[in-house]
Amino acid sequence: MTVTHHEEIPQLAADAAQRGRNLVVMKFGGTSVGDTGKIKDVARRLVEARETGHRVVAVLSAMGHTTDDLIRLAHEVSPHPHPREYDMLVSVGERISNALCAMAIHDLGQEAISLTGSQAGILTDTSHGKAKIVEVRAQRIHDALDDGKIVLVAGFQGVSSEHEVTTLGRGGSDATAVALAAALGGACEIFTDVEGVYTADPRLVADALKLPKVSYEEMLEMAATGARVMMARSIEIARRYGVPLHVRAAFADVEGTWIGEEDQLMLEKAIVSGVTHDTSEAKATVLGVPDRPGIAARVFRGLADAGVNVDMIVQNSSADGATDISFTLPKTDLPTAEAILERLREEIGARGIAYDPEVAKVSLVGAGMKSHPGVAADMFEALADAGINIEIISTSSIRVSCVVRAADVEKAVGAVHEKFRLFAEERVGA
Repeated sequence: MTVTHHEEIPQLAADAAQRGRNLVVMKFGGTSVGDTGKIKDVARRLVEARETGHRVVAVLSAMGHTTDDLIRLAHEVSPHPHPREYDMLVSVGERISNALCAMAIHDLGQEAISLTGSQAGILTDTSHGKAKIVEVRAQRIHDALDDGKIVLVAGFQGVSSEHEVTTLGRGGSDATAVALAAALGGACEIFTDVEGVYTADPRLVADALKLPKVSYEEMLEMAATGARVMMARSIEIARRYGVPLHVRAAFADVEGTWIGEEDQLMLEKAIVSGVTHDTSEAKATVLGVPDRPGIAARVFRGLADAGVNVDMIVQNSSADGATDISFTLPKTDLPTAEAILERLREEIGARGIAYDPEVAKVSLVGAGMKSHPGVAADMFEALADAGINIEIISTSSIRVSCVVRAADVEKAVGAVHEKFRLFAEERVGA
């Protein structure tokens, strides 16, 4: 199953609440800084925020496909790039966009300073490529803010206890922004190419509705099941330290989606928040293993020790006393999983191993599920009426997930969204 580890952020300084009263951390993703024209637009937005009296910290991702291009270069030079040098290389994209934005801000008449992750005091563990933030030493940021400057921090990176540049992995710039907001005592605005969090992916469901408010708990489930607006690790930090999050469009002055504590958002009437989907997982099945204690433990211990992140699991017993164990995992982990399972096959007495990359996960998320029975049944009926077969089911107190054929994912999302459309409209209109 998926395990999310909290990232530790230091306790706020005694004056953090006072200093953070007018402080905002504004994070802009790669599409928002895709070219120099957009970087100038971001600079103007930051200057406007500063001129309205805010202390402004910005976190900018790399421009457009810069990181992808750097990764491609690394693999052209070496089939297995050295982890340290890889982090040195891919961390430069964020530095470029932040330095360019600082230049644009200077031309607009405001003072600004761009900082690398290490200069900003973002300390991490020593895991190259997937480092966790362990501390934020923000004194240099505070000093620059006290001097009236807009501070731009390169996202996705930090410095380890061994004084090496590290990168934070997927969603790293979001994690940087939220960690800074936690340490500085301010709110965090996440600017994207969409206007907020929707009841479904607008690219699949034309009438998907923007949600004005979502709880941390709901957003965590949505992020973990396919919503790409924010990554789960940044939501974890925000929830732990009570950082208010506002997801909004980068270049449209419209209200986005607020993410916060459930009791503060008055969500008691919301049954369903949205439908998410994920096509990045595959299904593996260990066929015909003996029905005796310890088999599942050996299979999943072997996968865990190899760093394979298992998600949904189902075990079925047949009439002959054998058992099939099916589970989902990231497609990127398939090669590692195949090697582990083939090695275990004879040890556990399995008849075979089957792999299926053509699956997708469709999930229904909503805090109101806790007190409204029948939500799962309604979802299953919606899929059945659409002629879609369910292969694996997984639930939590606020989520129901189903594995279906990848070819059916668009139809499945549409069918489930339509089934709960009125609930979604009630939610948006609340």
